[in-house]
Amino acid sequence: MENSKELQFYRVILRSIADGVFTVDSNRIITSFNPAAERITGIPASRAIGERCFNIFHSDICEDCLLEETLKTGIETVDRPVNIINAHGETIPISISTAILRGDDDAVLGAVETFRDLSAIESLRKELYKKYSFEDIISKSPKITKLFAILPDIAESESTVLIQGPSGSGKELFARAIHNISPRNNNNYVVINCGTLPVQLFESELFGYMKGAFTDAKRDKPGKLAAADRGTVFFDEIGDLPLSTQVKLLRLLQQREYEPVGSTSKVNADIRVVAATNHNLKELVAQGKFRDDLYFRLAVVKIKLPPLMERREDIPYLVDHFIKKFNSRRGKNIVGVSPNVMHILMRHNFPGNIRELENIIEYGFVVCRESIIQTSHLPAELTKSNAESSDEPDDYATPITETIQEETRIKSALQKSGGNVSRAAEHLGIHRTTLWRRMKLYDLNITDFKS
Repeated sequence: MENSKELQFYRVILRSIADGVFTVDSNRIITSFNPAAERITGIPASRAIGERCFNIFHSDICEDCLLEETLKTGIETVDRPVNIINAHGETIPISISTAILRGDDDAVLGAVETFRDLSAIESLRKELYKKYSFEDIISKSPKITKLFAILPDIAESESTVLIQGPSGSGKELFARAIHNISPRNNNNYVVINCGTLPVQLFESELFGYMKGAFTDAKRDKPGKLAAADRGTVFFDEIGDLPLSTQVKLLRLLQQREYEPVGSTSKVNADIRVVAATNHNLKELVAQGKFRDDLYFRLAVVKIKLPPLMERREDIPYLVDHFIKKFNSRRGKNIVGVSPNVMHILMRHNFPGNIRELENIIEYGFVVCRESIIQTSHLPAELTKSNAESSDEPDDYATPITETIQEETRIKSALQKSGGNVSRAAEHLGIHRTTLWRRMKLYDLNITDFKS
């Protein structure tokens, strides 16, 4: 009688929880299927029970079944993200956990899998990326989102653009975005790295040359400007151009025409020019290392990008972006980084900026064989430099999924309290000063919630 009551008690629990739960025997035949599992998959328990799990769950990991692995090895799976196809043919993102089922005598009876519908979180994630992304640029920093607002107008114009910012801050991404949303986007985007182009080859590479122009010129060769006809030319690290070549570029910008080396006729340059530098060109002008007339020709529209340490609120979003990128490129299924890793990243100064962050995540992908990048998967120099810092977790130290959920919870609490911060903080179980910090992090304005 007591066993019957206990069994009934467990059945009530399984019917009440929001997560899908099903059990299988040692042959992976489904033996139970709770109501949440029915709701998420669209398949009734009467149809699922007695079937093999792979006939019910059309998952992207069925070939490497985690339940089978758990049954064979006893190793549990925790929050592994996968996609399933429901009864209506829709793709549903879920996270699954598996464990062994044992009897009173410790004999293996089968296995249990719990799974959570991530559709709402994925929807929120997409909304956030829609709000905080532009082309391939990810940011919620006020400095960058202001640029997002004016970038279409900049792209629409034909004005020369100068992008200034430290190395690795995303200058090339902005240059490419300007081209991609401009009227010239159906034509070529050509990159010229001024820091690596030898002085003696500048003219021939840029303008091209005619047969017989010099000893090895056995045929005509168009230059990069010809390749960019009616498109965009991006002069990267233009501050590294020697004075002797600056005058040639100035003439191009002034006259919008050029002569291939060895030619006596001029060619029209129908191009849009975007330039970038990690130098302060005004200082170089004052030092006599950069022509002032060229500077003013370039700086018709100026864009200044901040270093990553001045936009730390972007780090969780950039981490998630790079994880998606490397999952796709390397065929892995890494979920994210641990809170400790995020804590380290949020406190790091990033002298190499966004490029350094990308390299750190790529390194993690190389050495990580799990679903979460841990501190052991970080470069040694990064963990060493963090060793002397405080172990106190930073306010930002949460994975991207938790960040999305937290922002939603805060908005809900503020709406329910009519914008009363004290009542909202009490509802959330946090101090009101902590809530103010979190509101600042998520760019939430109290006036938007006052009733």
